[in-house]
Amino acid sequence: MSGRTGRARRALPWGATGLALVLWLSPAIALAQGLPAVTVQGVPGGGQTWSLSLQAMALMLSLTLLPAVLLLMTAFTRIVIVLGILRTALGTQQTPSNQVLIGLALFLTLFIMRPVFEQVWADGVQPYLDQQIDARTALAAAAEPMRAFMLAQTRETDLELFVSMSGAEPPATPDEVSFWVLLPSFVTSELKTAFQIGFLLFIPFLVIDLVVASVLMSMGMMMLSPLIISLPFKLMLFVLVDGWNLILGTLAGSFLT
Repeated sequence: MSGRTGRARRALPWGATGLALVLWLSPAIALAQGLPAVTVQGVPGGGQTWSLSLQAMALMLSLTLLPAVLLLMTAFTRIVIVLGILRTALGTQQTPSNQVLIGLALFLTLFIMRPVFEQVWADGVQPYLDQQIDARTALAAAAEPMRAFMLAQTRETDLELFVSMSGAEPPATPDEVSFWVLLPSFVTSELKTAFQIGFLLFIPFLVIDLVVASVLMSMGMMMLSPLIISLPFKLMLFVLVDGWNLILGTLAGSFLT
């Protein structure tokens, strides 16, 4: 029993990732149930021909959409935008590099989304792997934690916008919101929130740039770039206030549950 539990825990990240794919590809999976993915036929002369079912081909082709789906359905969008704005505000050009920012955003996303992924695994993936429920029931159970997370971050104005654009009737309760309306509404809300946080981050560094530029102009040092002088002061301010701790803690706490 303990070995099985250990294997289940180790498989948790992959199970949650696979379930996000299931949420996107549910029509193809439903069609593919009960059908062989690969068929082998013999031909004269002892040869064989291999063929894929249309459902399996659709599932394989849709794998290319998996990265975009995972990024847009999680906390990654807000985090990576805020970190990019922070780097611009500091004026450090390519430091930290894009790889470092994306890696930091990815692991912070996994930290924030871990309770959601664990609930997805426990409610949908694990019962399905244990053959306790069928695929449709697992899909419905696994979709609820993701829907709850996305709805908690989505503004009502964004939901109303995409509901009106879709031409559908306004839902009476949040549970009636279509997933295809919720997804763009969630992404739009994440962009708004990220730019709001980025604006607040920019203000103290902008003040330093303005002060340094004013001092240089008053001293007649017109040929010296204010950015060269202000950069050490901005880095000193960021280090003194323990900037990375504040930024990452604020980002993690900005997600409603």
